[in-house]
Amino acid sequence: MKKLIRIEEAAMFVLSIYLIGYLPFAWWWWLVWILAPDLSALGYLGGNKTGAICYNLVHHKGVAIAIYLIGVYSPNLYLQYAGLILFGHSCMDRGMGYGLKYFSGFGDTHLGKIGKAAKEGAA
Repeated sequence: MKKLIRIEEAAMFVLSIYLIGYLPFAWWWWLVWILAPDLSALGYLGGNKTGAICYNLVHHKGVAIAIYLIGVYSPNLYLQYAGLILFGHSCMDRGMGYGLKYFSGFGDTHLGKIGKAAKEGAA
C-alpha cells in the first residue's frame, strides 16, 4: 500500500509542476519556493500544539487547492502559483512519508512515526 501511495503522490507532484508550467513565471522561481512551506515548522517554537496547527495548515492539500481556486476565479496568478507550490510541496512530503502532525510532537504523523519518534518506537 505504501508504494501505491507514493506513486499517487508522485503523480500529483508532477501535476502541480505541469500546471505551474502554464503560469508566466520563470522556472527557477519553483526552485526558490518549493521548500518554503517547511518554514511553517517554526511554529514548533511555540510548542507542539501551535507547531502542529501551523504545519498542518500549510501542508493541507485542501487549503492548497482552495488557494489555487481562489486564484483561478479572482483571477490572481500569484495565488494560483502559491496554491500549486503548497499542493506540490505537500505531495512531495507525503511521498517521502511526512504526514500531517499530531499535537503529541513533530514525529507523530497521520502516516506513522518519523525521525526520533520512529527510532524510539522500533527500539
